[in-house]
Amino acid sequence: MATYRELHGKAVKSLSTDPSATTDAGQIWYNTSSDTFKSILNLEAFSSGSNLGTGRAEGASAGTQTAGLYNGGNPDTVLCENYNGTGWSGIPSLNTARQYAGGCGTETSALIYGDYPVAATTEEFNGSAWTAQEAFSTARRSGASFGLETAAVLAGGSTGPAVSTATEEYNGEAWTGGGALSQARQYFAGAGIESAGIVFGGSNNPNTTIYTNTEEYGGSSWTSGGALPASRSMMFSWGTQSAAALAGGALPSTTATCLKYDGTSWSSSPASMGTATKEGFTSGLGTTQSAGLCAGGDPQVSRTEEFNASTSVITAAAWASGTNWPGSNMTFAGMGTGIAYLKAAGNSGSPGPNPMGNDTYEYDGSSWTGAPTVPYSARDPGGAGTQTAGVIFGGQGGPGALTTAATYNGSSWTGAPSMNNARRSVSGTGLQTTTLVAGGAGPASGSPEGPMDETESFNGSSWSAEEDLPAARASGGSLGVESAALRWGGISPGPGGPEAGVTSTVEFDGTNWAAGGTMNTARNRSDSGGAGTLTASMIYGGGPNKADAETYDGTSFTTAASLAVAGGFRGSNASPATTNVLAVGGPQPSKSTQYYTGETTAINVKTLTQS
Repeated sequence: MATYRELHGKAVKSLSTDPSATTDAGQIWYNTSSDTFKSILNLEAFSSGSNLGTGRAEGASAGTQTAGLYNGGNPDTVLCENYNGTGWSGIPSLNTARQYAGGCGTETSALIYGDYPVAATTEEFNGSAWTAQEAFSTARRSGASFGLETAAVLAGGSTGPAVSTATEEYNGEAWTGGGALSQARQYFAGAGIESAGIVFGGSNNPNTTIYTNTEEYGGSSWTSGGALPASRSMMFSWGTQSAAALAGGALPSTTATCLKYDGTSWSSSPASMGTATKEGFTSGLGTTQSAGLCAGGDPQVSRTEEFNASTSVITAAAWASGTNWPGSNMTFAGMGTGIAYLKAAGNSGSPGPNPMGNDTYEYDGSSWTGAPTVPYSARDPGGAGTQTAGVIFGGQGGPGALTTAATYNGSSWTGAPSMNNARRSVSGTGLQTTTLVAGGAGPASGSPEGPMDETESFNGSSWSAEEDLPAARASGGSLGVESAALRWGGISPGPGGPEAGVTSTVEFDGTNWAAGGTMNTARNRSDSGGAGTLTASMIYGGGPNKADAETYDGTSFTTAASLAVAGGFRGSNASPATTNVLAVGGPQPSKSTQYYTGETTAINVKTLTQS
């Protein structure tokens, strides 16, 4: 009998700890600590990705799992989004709203063609803009598509009441006819490149017959491949002609199952989607069988799932619940670093109009503890600094906004000099001796309770005026430090009314304000939380009942894992990173405390046993 060394060219190693990273499936070692033999196994699994910024179905895709595009979709839209392996961000829009269109290519060189009910128009994307190109011959929708922007294929689809066998190829400048399919169909899927493509499944019109056919394309003609084990349409797809995969779709009922193709036959994957989904997009996304992406779907969902076949176990980024906070004071001031958090003042929950509170609580990552009360009572104050060196300012104290401020040293509060401007629904960030306060609601800007544009800073002993915000706004939030701060969302005067909220952000460099990136979600009166720095931050929640979260890299916003409990939250705005984030608040009576944990990977280790 051959030895392990003869089979694999290496000896069985003796290790005191398991390897932390490897791609060598089948590797065997002896763990001296546990007195066991262990191995690494390949694993196939779906994991959750961050939601699309806008939920939709029947879009067109392009690219790979870590550099993918979702273009157009139903409801009929020009919106396009880019996936970076973690979340989605907006990119330039199509010239024409499209749904049930074909698509292919890469993140920076993509193609979209066709439309509902039928169209022959084409657009190309160069990474910065979409431009119209030559139309193809047979107007249609819901065909199968694959290839590159300079070597694309469109096969079949609906031409109205009929389904087509026509195939057309695009060389980057013009469309020409290709070989005809054996089976006319719509709502089917494809993968591969122009000279080695594959399509499978689909239906007739009006979807009374669903097919199992697989056909392979060699660049000029189609040949039959191995049939699907069961008829299926409206599915996700990815991979190559000899290593393709599909998931979801209709059988005709919606399914979560996944199949793989080896160039000859289809087999079931042990992995299934977390949620059965159909009609995500009409073209494949992913160029290898081991890494696929499924996003959107009927009825216009924003859900994203990743398929991976590897030696790693992937745990998706997620929010988890911690210990609910005590008391009943909502609209409080929050400050801290990561999970070391200070919650102060706010709405006391007592009967009567505008009840004010001065309670203080500290959080250590597992439990809340009462702390000395704030020297003044207020709702909607602002806060900045850390748990042991914080500052609270402003808020509503009776009939109007306050200028009052106080500092905290970890054991007691001390009155501080008053702000230059009375304000509530106020946003602040920074440290106790370098605090930035921007906007809020107060008597400035010509209105007793209107949004403000005044900005001021606190150095631990006095307040100084800074450059005004480019536009007045109340509520919303701030994060970062005084010399590199981000101010987001809130309420500003203008069309849409006060509850419309804004998606705009502004950045402060210590002297001047400048426009920042645009958020995916408008966040308004009910406060949203945030943590991190100007170039590595996370913003989450907001009213009236938002669970959305997104990250910011200093240029653009990308969707992130949604909160476990939706609502208005305060964050730990002095947190140094987006991997140590705390959200406190939420709708009564939840009193939610939530933690964010980023995506993690670990090798799939199996202990070998003898039976």
